[in-house]
Amino acid sequence: MPSATRIGTAGLQGWRRKVGDVVADPVAQRTPLGSEQVKAAIGALFFALSVMYVVKTVGAASKELRG
Repeated sequence: MPSATRIGTAGLQGWRRKVGDVVADPVAQRTPLGSEQVKAAIGALFFALSVMYVVKTVGAASKELRG
């Protein structure tokens, strides 16, 4: 069964992975989290922002189509 860390890290694709790689170690040094946990949190954040963007776009398109 996949762990939350693996699922969160799956959200890091393309330029988001580069951001996660750069940010993970400095944040992990300042928090009790490990670098993989930080990457997972960043990946989950990017995923949530993407979902919000898609939902907002679909809502706007739906509103436009209704009149």
